[in-house]
Amino acid sequence: MNKKLTIASALLAASAAFAFETWIGADGAAQVETGLGNATETQGYWFSYGDDGDGGLSKVVWGGELGNEYSADALDNVIATCGGVCGTAELNKGSLTYNPFVGIGFNVVGEASTTDKTPVAGDASAWGGVCITYTSDAAPSLELGLGDAVDATIGYANPAASLPKSTTGSKKALAWTDFKQPSWYKGATKIDGPTASSQLVAVKFKIQATPGSYAFNICAVGPYDGTCPASCAPGSSIKSVRGASSVKAILSGRTLGFTGVKSAATAEVLNLQGQVVAKGDASSSMNLASLDAGVYMVRVSGKSVNFSNKIVLK
Repeated sequence: MNKKLTIASALLAASAAFAFETWIGADGAAQVETGLGNATETQGYWFSYGDDGDGGLSKVVWGGELGNEYSADALDNVIATCGGVCGTAELNKGSLTYNPFVGIGFNVVGEASTTDKTPVAGDASAWGGVCITYTSDAAPSLELGLGDAVDATIGYANPAASLPKSTTGSKKALAWTDFKQPSWYKGATKIDGPTASSQLVAVKFKIQATPGSYAFNICAVGPYDGTCPASCAPGSSIKSVRGASSVKAILSGRTLGFTGVKSAATAEVLNLQGQVVAKGDASSSMNLASLDAGVYMVRVSGKSVNFSNKIVLK
């Protein structure tokens, strides 16, 4: 074999593996940079799913307010509040004949195009596997999503790896060989973890257990040899989830105001580098005329409020 080609192939595989930048929730980024995104730039945004298609009544009660100026389901505020993707899995069996579940995941490539929202597959084999740092009141699993068509072909017996219950925060590194189809699957179409990784659509964190309430927080995720922290950031674990904040940020031109602030609270405006560029009392409006046009994070904190949201200055 040509030695130069062998070295080049090794370097290419190494660079591909590190192209997946370990996502750490405490940094506040809403998007996981998988290194496999396409031109739509829709890879890595978190989504949720559940058992309602089979008659279940499970849901996630999120640890922060949903939505931003682009999507009502965006988890930006949840991540900023929790230092991760956090909430409580409210598992309700409904008419199911098996244990109820909810899941949280992200697509590794993104949507097919701006008009076709179907998530497409990519080759993530160079990652070597996945690392994750999390808390969970129930033992979750990591599942490899292969897209609706392939998932249906294998009877939704996707390769998965079990994770231990952890209420204080744990790190787990899983090689692709650790992902296996469930033992109950007796179908003819077999697929192992390494094969699934070469046609991967999504990585999914799934909580399936007896009916009840189970708090969780996905604090970090990255490639197998990535830099997932050993535990979640202090204060990122939750035992209960507060109701959605009544605070709203209202931007009128370059004047920022707030509604729903019922006690003393401080408002801060941060740039994309996390620097505080404006600060004031949330009970009064803030003049942002001196700031450059762009995207900023607004944060309101006080004894009875913890709110964050993005604003766009034009």
